Amino acid sequence: MKPSVAVQPTPELLEFLDYARVEKGLAANSVSSYRRDLIGFLDYLGRAGQHLKSATREDIRGFFKALYARGLSARSVARHLVSLRNFFRFLLERGKVTSDPTRDVDAPEVGHSLPKYLTSGEVDALLERPDASTAAGLRDKAMLELLYATGMRVSELVSLCREDLDSNLGVVRCQGKGSKERLIPVGKSALRALEAYARQRGELVKDPVVSSLFVNQRGRPLSRVGFWKIIARYGRAAGITTRITPHLVRHSFATHLLERGADLRSIQLMLGHSDISTTQIYTHVLKERLKQVYNAHHPRA
Repeated sequence: MKPSVAVQPTPELLEFLDYARVEKGLAANSVSSYRRDLIGFLDYLGRAGQHLKSATREDIRGFFKALYARGLSARSVARHLVSLRNFFRFLLERGKVTSDPTRDVDAPEVGHSLPKYLTSGEVDALLERPDASTAAGLRDKAMLELLYATGMRVSELVSLCREDLDSNLGVVRCQGKGSKERLIPVGKSALRALEAYARQRGELVKDPVVSSLFVNQRGRPLSRVGFWKIIARYGRAAGITTRITPHLVRHSFATHLLERGADLRSIQLMLGHSDISTTQIYTHVLKERLKQVYNAHHPRA
């Protein structure tokens, strides 16, 4: 193989990324993942002395073998295959290649690990941690309550503007993946926390032009990383041994709804899943939970 050099995106790749961003409406994170996966493949082809237009099924398999050798999991390799399939399908439709080398490549076997979630008691402990006597504490309380009340992604939460919340209707408007907009109902507990924060938000905001609902101590829009640090700190303070992340709260939201009888389609809409099969993982969580309860309490278990 040739020595590795810094790989620049080819015209074909740049065109595909534009297509993914503009025509498909994919989120910036998704486009970045495509770019990273496909540049890795182009780098592999270049070191093997191969060209994109003449890539074969064996090149795809060789690339996957190299990924495994680097220690990547089957799930990560499967994601690379999705990126390559979409890329070559695009190239084939545009007449830039004559065949799709990914067509007969089998996806790696990926084990379905069930998402972890918090118990109701752990959620209560987490929500009680913020100090309601300070503006920052009220902000944190409002964020945590809203996160659990809606199951939002962290990127959706920190992107909210003041006008996205309608307290009278009890709904919040958020932009999900692919810039898809949805309305999510907000419970009374979260609305009370948001109203309390709104009264003190002026203590944090330095510039009245800032429309972000949640701001940091400098009065600027709160970042994803900033919120991750906040929720991790409260998780430790609440004595929760599980590593607390925003997505863990999202999983808890969905699991608790399902436990209390919510239908899968409604949960799908609230979570913003484009495919209900993604939401169905929570039915497996519930079945596993029921199995644990049975084994712990049934005299003949």
